[in-house]
Amino acid sequence: MTAPPSYTKTFPVSWEELHRNARALAWRLLDLGPWHSVIAITRGGLVPAAIVARELDVRLVDTISVASYDDREQGPVKVLKNAVSDGADHLIIDDLVDTGRTAEVVRRMLPKAHFATIYAKPKGRPLVDTFITEVSQDTWILFPWDIEPQFAPPIANARGAKR
Repeated sequence: MTAPPSYTKTFPVSWEELHRNARALAWRLLDLGPWHSVIAITRGGLVPAAIVARELDVRLVDTISVASYDDREQGPVKVLKNAVSDGADHLIIDDLVDTGRTAEVVRRMLPKAHFATIYAKPKGRPLVDTFITEVSQDTWILFPWDIEPQFAPPIANARGAKR
């Protein structure tokens, strides 16, 4: 999967890195609970939510299904599965907050929940309560479920630099 043309950088994330960052997120969230449940925003939040739920020893895991990307283009936000509470004592987990459009919809659905992501971009960052790593807005994050090992040219080649 290649980044859309509007993104100038890519940030590949390995399974090990994702796991380490999800555990780091759980450390940050540990003393903020107790949590009644973990709610994953599908699909990207499923893996991080499973790791966080395990580390926080939360057995009740649910999902909210929100779709905003079609292939690699962000379109209208569609709620496919809603939540059934106001979010009090619930922990929302997603892999990334990008523009914040999905986060705005989820915040309206669960206004009292704590929203946490592994990665945050500047436009969406104000909408989450806790995150681990900030990346620039022009960076396309390549999650391990979206990629496979393949040759990558040196960064200098992308700029046309030659020795």
